[in-house]
This record gives sequence, C-alpha cells and structure tokens, in this order.
Amino acid sequence: MKNNKMVRAKLLRVIMVIHAIIGLPYTVMGLSMSYYMMSCPAAEQIVTNTVNNALRADPTLAAGLIRMLFHDCFIEGCDASVLLDSTKDNTAEKDSPANLSLRGYEIIDDAKKKIEATCPGVVSCADIIAMAARDAVFAANGPYYQIPKGRFDGKRSKIEDTRNLPSPFLNASQLIQTFGQRGFTPQDVVALSGAHSLGVARCSSFKARLTTPDSSMDSSFVNTLTKTCSAGDDAEQPFDATRNNFDNAYFNALQRKSGVLFSDQTLFNTPATRNIVNGYAFNQAKFFFDFQMAMQKMSNLDVKLGSQGEVRKNCRILN
Repeated sequence: MKNNKMVRAKLLRVIMVIHAIIGLPYTVMGLSMSYYMMSCPAAEQIVTNTVNNALRADPTLAAGLIRMLFHDCFIEGCDASVLLDSTKDNTAEKDSPANLSLRGYEIIDDAKKKIEATCPGVVSCADIIAMAARDAVFAANGPYYQIPKGRFDGKRSKIEDTRNLPSPFLNASQLIQTFGQRGFTPQDVVALSGAHSLGVARCSSFKARLTTPDSSMDSSFVNTLTKTCSAGDDAEQPFDATRNNFDNAYFNALQRKSGVLFSDQTLFNTPATRNIVNGYAFNQAKFFFDFQMAMQKMSNLDVKLGSQGEVRKNCRILN
C-alpha cells in the first residue's frame, strides 16, 4: 500500500510537470494553466499537500471536497460563494438546508492561510476549491485532471439561490434538463453522478423511497436502507461498497437496483441514460476519462474574472 502511494505521488508530480509545460498557452475563458507561475508558483503544491494531509487523517473528506465544488459552481458559478459566512443582514448559501451537510471548509481555510503567508492577495478561494476537488479525486484513487486557474471570488451569497441545486428526488429527464441549462450533456450528467462513488447519503434524502413500493429497488437493498433509517434521519448509507475509493462500483450498484438516491437509480431505469451507466460499469477507464472532461467543464462554470469579483484575504468574508 505504501509503495502504491509513493508511485502515485511520483506520477502526480510527473503529470503536473507535463501539464505545466504543454499548458502554457492554454486558456479557457480568460483562465490559464500557468496563471500563478510567476505570482505564486507554490500555490498548487500547497493545496495538494494540504488536501493529502487532511485525507490521510480522514479519507471521508474527499467526497466533501468534490461536493463542495459542485455546490459552489452550480450556484453563481465557480466563485467560492459557498464559503461566505452569513451576516446579520444576509443569510448565505452555506446556511441553506441543502448545504448544512457540506464538509471540508477547514481544508480550504488551511490551504488559504498557508498560501496567504507565501504570496498574499494573489490566489482566489475559488481556485483553491477547484484545485482541492481535483486533488481529492486523485487522492481517492481516481483520475488526475488539470484545470486552468484565474477565477475570482464572487461577492454574492444568498440562501435563496440554493433552490437551483438539483434535488435527490429528480428523475433522469429532470436532471438532464437542469444540467443541460448549464451546458452539460446527458453523458456529463451520468459521469458527474459517478462522484457518488465516494461518500454517503443521509436517510432524510432517500427515506421517501421506502414508504411506497418501488419496483426499481432490489428487495434486499430496501431492507438495508430500512435498517439504516431505523437510526434516524441523519443515519448514513454509503453510495456503494467502496465509499472511500473512487471507482466504478457505483454504476455496478445501479445495475443491481441498489442505487441509494432516487436520482441515482433513475439513471439506470431511463433508456436515455441506461447505456451510459452500463458502459461505465463495464469500462472504468471510460468512466474516468468522461469524469475528467465533465469535471473540467464543471470547474469552469460561469467563472468571474477581474472586476467581476475579488481575491478574498479570508475565504469566509468579503474584503
């Protein structure tokens, strides 16, 4: 196990060097692979080290960091609005019921503090979230993907905006429509749902499936979920059997009618997405590749540049 981690660490360094070389001219909507090369060359390594140290202590936080990126980018774009604390005059996104279970804020704060000590006022909290999610995927044995940097931090964070977050009760058609409005394809929807290869769901998000007969669920799995919920609404059920390992086991579970959330199982039940699920269940490499592409697209969603935002000194408050 130790040797495997050393090999992956060396591989990561090689990949980062290659990306640094070939990515110099690469830009996306004003972002650049080499954005911090002169102003804060240590930024990426600081984030990577901070994430790796945190995940060694608690591997379950990988799922939290990936979910944080999604909950940030889907609302107001990738601008770290989800990190802002509420004030007496404003209830922020993080205090929405949909975000109360988000985890990993302390990792972002730690990385930001270390970066500010090295190159103050340069690296945005939005970029740190995007890099941390990328590093969390890789640390959990998933694929490594590179992202351009240069996002600025937003100045708006309102609880009412979180109503636009996709619900765990949406069917495949609704998911495709919701994500499609932001430029994602049905393939992107299924690939991004594969992030549920990591982490757990709380009983409150799936107990409605247990109160009425659901032919899309395996009967023994119904018993498993019922037993989980006997411990209360906050009881946790892993999405698949390898909750801390990024793999394609999630899609195998959907084939067995053992998807935890309605929005998970609907991907297999619906003809428009079933073949994509089957493809990922059969070919993990294909899932990894498509997940990389979808996460790069997610990380670049409605980014703010220059005067559209700021670089916060503290990720929790505006400058």
